[in-house]
Amino acid sequence: MTDNLATERQADIRTGRLSDAEIEQNFTDKCPPLSHAEALIESDRCYFCYDAPCTEACPTEIDIPGFIQQIRSNNIKGSAQTILTENIMGGMCSRVCPTEILCEEVCVRNIHEDKPVSIGLLQRFATDPIIESNTELFSRGEDSGHTVAVVGAGPAGLSCAHRLSMLGHSVVLYNRDQKPGGLNEYGIAAYKAVNDFAQREVEYILSIGGIDVRSGVSLGSDLSFPDLQQQYDAVFLAFGLGGANKLGLPNEDIEGVLSAVDYISDLRQSENKGGLPVGNRVVVIGGGMTAVDIAVQSKRLGAEFVDIVYRRGAKQMGASRHEQELAQTSGVTIRHWAQPTRILLDDRVTGMQFERTELDAEGNLRGTGEHWSLDADIIFTAVGQTFTDEVFGEVAGDFEYQYGKLLVNDNRRTSVARTWAGGDCIFGHDDLTVTAVQDGKLAAIDIDRFLETGQQGDEAWQT
Repeated sequence: MTDNLATERQADIRTGRLSDAEIEQNFTDKCPPLSHAEALIESDRCYFCYDAPCTEACPTEIDIPGFIQQIRSNNIKGSAQTILTENIMGGMCSRVCPTEILCEEVCVRNIHEDKPVSIGLLQRFATDPIIESNTELFSRGEDSGHTVAVVGAGPAGLSCAHRLSMLGHSVVLYNRDQKPGGLNEYGIAAYKAVNDFAQREVEYILSIGGIDVRSGVSLGSDLSFPDLQQQYDAVFLAFGLGGANKLGLPNEDIEGVLSAVDYISDLRQSENKGGLPVGNRVVVIGGGMTAVDIAVQSKRLGAEFVDIVYRRGAKQMGASRHEQELAQTSGVTIRHWAQPTRILLDDRVTGMQFERTELDAEGNLRGTGEHWSLDADIIFTAVGQTFTDEVFGEVAGDFEYQYGKLLVNDNRRTSVARTWAGGDCIFGHDDLTVTAVQDGKLAAIDIDRFLETGQQGDEAWQT
């Protein structure tokens, strides 16, 4: 598609661009699981390094050579236990974790210009049978008499709740959505986790017992933070980010300008994906994983032209190189060094105008004054989500913040007594499921230490 000025025309937005068979094919598993024979062959490629760089690169510190060795010796249950002990959401992480920039990137086979061991696929091979059969690997600890409130049922909250239950504490898990799972349920591309896997994994996690899930409850409107502190022995905050950032342009609320996060959620929950309206010409603003997810899924729903426009270069994009290549091989055009300046419209959106960008001598982004435009039936905004401390009410000022997010120490303690936090709502988080799982695990271990010893104070806040 050429960079031409938007022209007045009838918007081409409709359902059923593709047949049911085409939709089903387009939303099958992105990476089919390994067969038993393939897993044995792949596991045999591992060098089983003593000082394994792959384990060092894993945010949850899974013993990767260990679990691969167990697959090699046909101890699948033992392999799954090695994985899930460190990462209770190892099944979902095997599907959505950017292994190409973590464990697989540092695989020593890369040194020899060889293909790295397929760690993610091996992890899936080990964990899927356990989750599918609901094989019990973990048990609830002896009741400690303590109860912890966990706010948010995404990866961080579920990880924290599961570990707390293993340690014998009771958990009340508050969830603003109707289903637990957070972004794993509502926020990732449908082709990355098919056949309702996100909910099956949640059911496996909750099967340990001792976790009371209360859905449809939001902090700030249905739930008071001071009340939580009064009612529970400790609080873990994992409520993510509440809203989507705006472009800051006039007419941003006009018909045809949509939130990528909201559309992905609708697509994830839809039983008839072909029944969702999709534009023929789609423009996505942003450079992260959400931008790629909405762009690729728009193509898979039948959009003819899909463009991602990002204000900086390919190296600065939040989406990994692998995800960028997936978009491009799916027919998505990625345009760099351009920022949106004006929404083109008549009674609804018809396109968007951009200004080319560059870095100045100090490395700051600036516009060049050169403008160009793209036609669009639908514009998706995927420019990040926002954190608001309004959910805390009058005690919001008691927390320490950095760049608008909660500041925590290495054990995920906040500056407020008996309160921990993890996931997207904390400063320094990288928006990965695997990192959120580690946040929840580390917080649970520290909460347990606090409940056993009663130690909490300024010295505990220091990193």
